[in-house]
Amino acid sequence: MPGSIQSIERAAAILRLLAAAPSPLRLTEISSSIQLSRGTVHGILRTLGDVGFVDQDRVTGRYLIGEGLAALGGRHVDPNELRARCMNWADPLAARSGEAVRVAVLEGGDARVVHYVFRPDHSSQKGDVGALLPGHATALGKVLLAFHPAAAQTLTDPTLTRYTPRTITSRSLLVGELTQIRRQGYAVDRGERQLDLAGLAAPLTGLGGLVVGTIGIHGAVDRICDPAGAPRPRLLALVQECARTIGRELTTSRT
Repeated sequence: MPGSIQSIERAAAILRLLAAAPSPLRLTEISSSIQLSRGTVHGILRTLGDVGFVDQDRVTGRYLIGEGLAALGGRHVDPNELRARCMNWADPLAARSGEAVRVAVLEGGDARVVHYVFRPDHSSQKGDVGALLPGHATALGKVLLAFHPAAAQTLTDPTLTRYTPRTITSRSLLVGELTQIRRQGYAVDRGERQLDLAGLAAPLTGLGGLVVGTIGIHGAVDRICDPAGAPRPRLLALVQECARTIGRELTTSRT
């Protein structure tokens, strides 16, 4: 049986990104979100425009969903399906890392937790499935913002609530960190929401290279990070490998 067609997967990823964006996107924002060159993305956008699925604002040059596609109806990523695809891999990540695991999706500028695995030490814990975590102050949220630049655009200095002395409350500093997260492929928060807790997260990439969610661990700062504040290499490797495995699951069609 023939395999999937990469160009169609990429076009679908761009359409999903545009559909989820609160405002039209620049070419650079689209290319950085799905990690493709500007030339490749421009070619896909031009073709989608020719068939009426994408429009380009003549004044700003930004792209948005076209009337042709709007007439067909749309479908966003189903958080329940994402949770189901992650369950087989989130439990082993908790067992191997010794930390609690969360899976989250983007909601506005924040991270909505859709799956939670307790830390395997039998201590008293409380799951937070359904919780909305601040995008700028958690590793999960920063991953989602990094790969959805339009969501980050909605954040301003007054909206960046300070939770601890380590919380990023400057939009310019946040944008710089999001750029670094896209480059390195993971995010860390070190006491940015709660002083005694740290988080480590990586993107979940679906068809066409679109980031559809994130998975990460959280626990005591000294367990997640070394004295210099960097993520401990063993934990980083576990989280990234888990994210890649789930990504392969997300790009495999179910029959």
